[in-house]
This record gives sequence, C-alpha cells and structure tokens, in this order.
Amino acid sequence: MNRIHTLFQQLRSQNRKALIPYITPEFPVRGTTVPLILGLEKAGASLIEVGIPFSDPIADGTTIQHSSHVAIQNGATVGRILESVRAARRETAVPIVLMGYLNPIFRYGMENFLRDADQCGIDGVIVPDLLPEESEVWRSLSAKYDVSNIFLVAPTTPAERIKYLDSLSSDFSYCVSVTGVTGARSNFDGTLDGFLQRVKANTVKPFVVGFGISKREHVVSICRYADGVVVGSALLRSIENESGIDRVVASSQEFLSSLQER
Repeated sequence: MNRIHTLFQQLRSQNRKALIPYITPEFPVRGTTVPLILGLEKAGASLIEVGIPFSDPIADGTTIQHSSHVAIQNGATVGRILESVRAARRETAVPIVLMGYLNPIFRYGMENFLRDADQCGIDGVIVPDLLPEESEVWRSLSAKYDVSNIFLVAPTTPAERIKYLDSLSSDFSYCVSVTGVTGARSNFDGTLDGFLQRVKANTVKPFVVGFGISKREHVVSICRYADGVVVGSALLRSIENESGIDRVVASSQEFLSSLQER
C-alpha cells in the first residue's frame, strides 16, 4: 500500500478532493524542481505530478511543449529528475507521480526505471502513449516495485472500456477533460458533465480530471463528480516569466491558493 492509496482513502473519509499540480522539472529556471515540490506541498497540494520532458510530447499543447524544451536545455534528464525526487523525499511525504512517454522510459530500461523510481520515492507513473492492451509487462513490473500505474480515460471512452481501465489502474484513473492536447481553457463545453457522470457510474477506484483546468470555478464544477483535479498548463504559465527560484515558488503558491476555498 503506497502513499497514493492512503491519500485517497483519507480524502474520501474526510469528503475532500485532491488538488494535483503538474510541474515540468527545471522549468523555468535550473534548480527549481525540489524547491517547487516542497513549496507546492506547503500551498496545499495533495499529490504532485512531475513531467518527464520529451522532444515529441504528443498529448501536450504549446505550454507544456515549451516548458519541456526549456527543461531539456536546463538539463532535466530522467536520471536527474529521479535524483531531484530523492532529494525532495528527505523533506516531504507528499505522493509524487511521474508523467512520461514510452521512448525515454524504454531508453532508460523499463525495469531499471521502475526500480529506480521506487528507490527514489516515486509513488506512481502515467504513460500516456502506453496501450492498456500492451501493458502486461509494465503492470507486472509496477506491482513488483510497488509503483502505481495510472491509465487515461478520454471523453470518447465507452462504458465497458472505462470499467476495463479502472480495473487496470492501481489506485486511481486520470480522466482527460477534452479530446485533444493539454492547455488551459477558459470554459468547457456542455458534454463534460455527462462524461464525468459516465465515469463515476463505471468506476470503483478514485478518478481525477486534468487538461484545461485553470480557475477555481473549474475545480468546483468538476469535483462534483471527480475525486480531484490536475492543474498543469495554467500553473506553468503563472511561473514561466519568473527568473529566480524564490519567485517561481512564490508565484506557484499564489496560483495554487487561488484554486482553493476562500
């Protein structure tokens, strides 16, 4: 039983929802990863999602593409990201999930990656381009190293497949709020409620919602159905012009606070 499972048990028993910031490591300045993780926990993050920068992020829009490019220039390799999490673990017990594409993971070595992730204090991994039907080896190794695997559910996913993805995800599923790529949005169309109702009716485990969430109103609306929200592009935009680590952390905390109850 890892930190993610315990977190969602606690949240459900307290009738609370998870607030999950997504960060791109070493963005916007080198050396910001560990202070940002620690600062976001202090600002109320329930769980923190850390992206693995990749040159061809097929599920990501311009904001995360740009942050990935900057991060790579600032030296954010898989190995350095793992070491950053290891360093943060000395000061925090907040659950941490990596989001990464298959190519960098295969290059690192699948079992090596999961073993090192476990040793560094990673609690789960999202691999958006891993087909569930081809994930048996991944899921077996994830179980071996007690790393939660998290599958994506899209608005076009039919009920039976939602049940299937729920059964494969270790501790929670990640619902994509819209078809397309990541990116902050001002509003969602009228189909989102129906989609989330369908997910809620066909899942047993918790599920969170990401892609496009940028303000408090989105959080309130989505959390009528979901167990939490992921906020990525809007957070990254709030810090992208900061040039010092202290200001990056302060701006991220201000933004995260704006999403919470006043």
